[in-house]
Amino acid sequence: MNVERFLMNAKALLIVGHGSTVNPDSSAPTLAHAAEIRCRNVFTDVGCAFWKEEPSLRDALFLFDPQSVREVYVVPNFISEGYFTQTVIPRELELNGRITKRSNGQIWKYCEPVGNHPLMTDLLLRRAHDVAPDVDPAKTSLLIVAHGTDLNENSAAAAKREAEKIRARGKYAATLNVYMEEAPLVSDWKKLTQTTNVVVVPFFISDGLHSYEDIPALLGITQCHPERSAAKSKDPAKVPKDFSTGSLDFVRDDVKTAHGEVFRRNPHKIDNRSLFYAPSIGTDPGFADIIIEQVEKFDGEG
Repeated sequence: MNVERFLMNAKALLIVGHGSTVNPDSSAPTLAHAAEIRCRNVFTDVGCAFWKEEPSLRDALFLFDPQSVREVYVVPNFISEGYFTQTVIPRELELNGRITKRSNGQIWKYCEPVGNHPLMTDLLLRRAHDVAPDVDPAKTSLLIVAHGTDLNENSAAAAKREAEKIRARGKYAATLNVYMEEAPLVSDWKKLTQTTNVVVVPFFISDGLHSYEDIPALLGITQCHPERSAAKSKDPAKVPKDFSTGSLDFVRDDVKTAHGEVFRRNPHKIDNRSLFYAPSIGTDPGFADIIIEQVEKFDGEG
């Protein structure tokens, strides 16, 4: 038997996401990253679990066969440390520290969340470039947008940390961490920036109501249309007859298409300035590399 090959194949990966009962796009990035990693054949098995979707965190306890999987690496697909990574996930997965040995002999290893990885800075810079490839960074302001408020103080700190790291590279004329619900507010972007070009990157794991509607409205680049609101409610009685075929699946597709338009209209012209708006950073395919590297980091630290 090739012992090294056996040991590699005896390891599984569990990617944990938040999920949502109202936003089907919430779990999409986590599932996409899992599919990419699965194709690389790095682990014998790759699974996902969510707090607000199926499979649940409790279900994840039974995802991997203890006969074929000896070790399970758990990587939280979260922007920062916080209540979910420090309390909810350990509680639901019955983890008693960084390393947990199950009664069936499996060893579960709890890795750091993706947002803690140093590559996050490079992903943010790449996303900013991709959404505005032809602008001169030296004449452009970059805004990293997080939620803010005391309920999300760790994510706010993470956005501040990334903005400071990018600012230290001196690539953009200005790099600011801004928030939806605390100062400095993203809605004040015209006061906070002086450049003609402004690039905005949401510092979220997935695209949802914040990136589709809330932030664009705060930036002044979109407004909520009654037809779209009716479609989002999934109530066919409220959807205009000419808006969709009447099928709820088509309604969802129409809403998703409408939401995606905000990312395809760049640049948005406001007061003789050009505003470039990117999808949430967590949708970047590079997150698959970060997830794998968080596993390697765990092993590297012994």
